[in-house]
Amino acid sequence: MHPTNENDTPYYRLNPDAVLQAIESTGLQCDGRLLALNSYENRVYQVGIEDSEPLVTKFYRPGRWSDEQILEEHDFALEIAAAEIPLVPPLRINGQTLLEHSGFRFALFERRGGHAPELDQKETRVWLGRFLGRIHAVGAARPFPSRPELTIDSFGHRAVDALLAGQWLPAHLETAFSSLASDLMTSIMHAFERAGTFRSIRLHGDCHPGNILWRDGPLFVDLDDCRSGPAVQDLWMLLSGDNHEMAMQMRDVLDGYTQFHDFDLRELQLIEALRTLRMLHHAAWLAKRWQDPAFPIAFPWFGEPRYWEDLVLSLREQLGRMQEAAIEIIR
Repeated sequence: MHPTNENDTPYYRLNPDAVLQAIESTGLQCDGRLLALNSYENRVYQVGIEDSEPLVTKFYRPGRWSDEQILEEHDFALEIAAAEIPLVPPLRINGQTLLEHSGFRFALFERRGGHAPELDQKETRVWLGRFLGRIHAVGAARPFPSRPELTIDSFGHRAVDALLAGQWLPAHLETAFSSLASDLMTSIMHAFERAGTFRSIRLHGDCHPGNILWRDGPLFVDLDDCRSGPAVQDLWMLLSGDNHEMAMQMRDVLDGYTQFHDFDLRELQLIEALRTLRMLHHAAWLAKRWQDPAFPIAFPWFGEPRYWEDLVLSLREQLGRMQEAAIEIIR
């Protein structure tokens, strides 16, 4: 018997036959090969095509983005690709990038391979900086009409409220987390105040190394989380280590970046605040999606007290890092 709550299990009707039927509704002919790829928010598959290279298809989670917001993602990707920046845009099928079949919205992409970038190499960091500078030059040309902005409220306050209201926290951590969250929000607000007024531009939004394929250079993928925000949001996830190490790495990234786009150094004040917001947002995302059957399988540790103990410890460390001086770029 199928579950009936599509808000909790939005993909229960998306079986292999439904995927192949959706692809063939576009006029393409599948050869029967179907491989599920690593994705949780959406469902992503590699699909074999008769007498052609396989394609990748992404089925969008129902109710997450409006059609307008998905099309803004597609338009941004096509703008970037048109500027000859290595990014995988959606394919136009019969003139459309956003397709629909049996209630599911989906898009098709070329299959491209690669490995994670070697971020310990200076040349790699400079190279990534150049392309991110070019992406941001495109992103700064005009705003998103309806895609959201990365804000303290959307990634911070709402995440904390969801975690406290959802009875996820073990009883012995509820008071500690509530008090810590209040201190974190205060420190995050102070970081944004120190950074001052920054320009909010269209961003990749989730530019971690897993969304960069490397094969004779970088190839950016997955704009599903694209939104408006400070430029440094697309840069800080390339950094690791202590403040000195991150300063050296950021210098390399900015050496490439500033060849194509200006960077306001005041945004360096935001790095640890943005890292903290991402941690809170990620925990709240797991809580929000827990009724999707894929999530307990992929993240079995989420409901364990040890996870929350480690999260509280990591957030306490972030509170300390936000109270330290921001990294400085020495040229």
